[in-house]
Amino acid sequence: MSLCVNEGEEQFQQEEENAELSPDHNDTPSPQVGSPKADSDLNGSPHQPVATEAEEEAQKEGTKDGEETKEGEKEDDPCTRPEGVVHFVVTDPTNMESRLSNPVVIRNVPWRILVMGREIKTPEGVTKSLGVFVQCNPLAPESTSWHVWAKATITLVNHENLTKSFAREISHCFCQRENDWGYSNFISLKDAIEPANGYLNDGTLVLDALVMADPPHGIQWDSRKHTGYVGLKNQGATCYMNSLLQTLYCLPKLRKAVYQMPTESDDQNKSVPLALQRLFYELQHSDKPVSTKKLTKSFGWDTMDIFMQHDIQELCRVLLDNIESKMKNTVVEGTIPGLFEGKMESYIRCTHVDYESARVETFFDIQLNIKGKKDVHASFMDYVAVETLDGENKYDAGEYALQEAKKGVIFLKLPPVLHLHLMRFQYDPIMDTNTKINDRYEFPEHLNLDRFLKKPEETPANYTLHAVLVHSGDNFGGHYVAYLNSKRDGNWLKFDDDIVSKCSARDAVDQNFGGSEDSLGIRNCTNAYMLVYARESCIDEVLQDVREEDISQELVKKFDAEKRLEQQRRKERNEAHLYMTVEIYQEDDFQAHQRADLIDFDDVKGGYIKCLKITTFPEFHQSLATMMGYPSECIRVWPFEKRSNNTTRPGYLEKLDDSKITLFQHAEQRNVWRIFVETLPADSKLECLKPYNFQRECVKKIFTVF
Repeated sequence: MSLCVNEGEEQFQQEEENAELSPDHNDTPSPQVGSPKADSDLNGSPHQPVATEAEEEAQKEGTKDGEETKEGEKEDDPCTRPEGVVHFVVTDPTNMESRLSNPVVIRNVPWRILVMGREIKTPEGVTKSLGVFVQCNPLAPESTSWHVWAKATITLVNHENLTKSFAREISHCFCQRENDWGYSNFISLKDAIEPANGYLNDGTLVLDALVMADPPHGIQWDSRKHTGYVGLKNQGATCYMNSLLQTLYCLPKLRKAVYQMPTESDDQNKSVPLALQRLFYELQHSDKPVSTKKLTKSFGWDTMDIFMQHDIQELCRVLLDNIESKMKNTVVEGTIPGLFEGKMESYIRCTHVDYESARVETFFDIQLNIKGKKDVHASFMDYVAVETLDGENKYDAGEYALQEAKKGVIFLKLPPVLHLHLMRFQYDPIMDTNTKINDRYEFPEHLNLDRFLKKPEETPANYTLHAVLVHSGDNFGGHYVAYLNSKRDGNWLKFDDDIVSKCSARDAVDQNFGGSEDSLGIRNCTNAYMLVYARESCIDEVLQDVREEDISQELVKKFDAEKRLEQQRRKERNEAHLYMTVEIYQEDDFQAHQRADLIDFDDVKGGYIKCLKITTFPEFHQSLATMMGYPSECIRVWPFEKRSNNTTRPGYLEKLDDSKITLFQHAEQRNVWRIFVETLPADSKLECLKPYNFQRECVKKIFTVF
């Protein structure tokens, strides 16, 4: 008999035992405006006041139902809005104690204004000032590693003339360690309470903080509920891959074709198409962020690859090539070139003789030079610019010898989905290293490229912006996010690893042109590096809905079974401390052992079962007999014991009928219990094993010896 349970457990544990890693330093937003290095007067407060019961109640109330967003659309939950104003009426401004405003919930977390009196030492003496901070202080965060990236404008309202209100800006990554940020010396107390300045009104000051926040990380955020999509977990430095995968997933025609690839006989650990099918299926059906571990494992990546940011253009091409190969000779053959392939003609045309050399090339993406260019149109003009070959650089026209010529490229066909890679990373020969170009570069939401075609196509080359992939940081690292207009309704979504949130077209487009500077003159390093446009004549087909019936039932059954198995294994791991392993050996195992001693457990492997530690021996005995196919009276259990001479022998088990003694106690609290199971021989004429009396058998042995 062979006893073995949890087949494949070791492999699964190896895949799942490591928890999802938090992003490394390359994926963590770096301080910009609001860091102590940038402004010595701009820092976190020395206090972190605890919210009162009244404030907690105010947080629960949130904002009024029906409050509209900036775009005029009604949010499902007003507390998830991306921005809001915190209002604080400060009574008795000369009071030096710390005071908190009532909270306003933005992005599901409470925001407050913290005010405190400060004394500043100056050469003229000690002056009093007003310290003002914006505070993000979740009452019960799920973890201490939470963080929220936000910008805020703090305004001291001028009651006499609003245009003369005093305002200062901050930008900070709020976290458990630094949950408030602002100015220790926001304004001198003397200037604040001077009646002539117009800030003081009936003995009070009014402070407003316009807070614009990203969704929180490390705090519960239901992306599916708020947006209809879920995010992807970051394995270490895989945010660049996550942004690309979300972009491909939001091309429904591609997703539908991926589901139809034949992967029934593929190796689940090495097949990229199968791993992509699984990833898309989970993105479509999961309510929580999806892991990319099985996909990167199918790439053959190790830990080093996961913590290294690869070239996204190369990754896109490799991934699409792999899928295209899998689609050959299937019903979805040609989907990849049908979506992404365009054609261009490279030509050299002689100026003075009738001679021309031309070559047609296919492309799946276009790399645009942005250095010194204003926008996408300027880059396309540069791409098709004609170069003159003359002087020492004349063209060899064969029988026409060296000739002056015009050299260039022109587009013959543009694809339904146009990938534009903006060349923000270029080699600097002076610095002898690659550098990032953060210059301003504009891209429109609607683009016409007819002027760059050799001759007009059947439909105009009108394109609508579908996705903006954004990089924050420099050449040595940074963070990647994707903005997608997946529903074609102008409502953009921001995909930031495991978080998906709604955002405005301004956030997705205008804010990612680059080239802007903050109040301290620091160049913004957040800008677009890849654009995806969808051709308007094909947009209904490209962005068609993917229905449940578009996914083969074989895939559904396979992935649902995998999910149930993973849930069961996860449950077993979570409850592993409640179980013990019982290793079972029989007579055949003794006969298989040919060396010294009765048995060597390193040499002979018996079967094993998992049992609850609180199981009583009578329960275990009955279950074991049923599993082995014997009546309970036809088997007997002998636990192996280690003797003083280092030999191992079966020993006698006492108190078998005591229902108060657990199996774990019988095993002397060992997690692994080895037993020999004696069974009634098949050729025996007995109906059960003879009863064993320990005392009687010992007496027999003594008389036998003497």
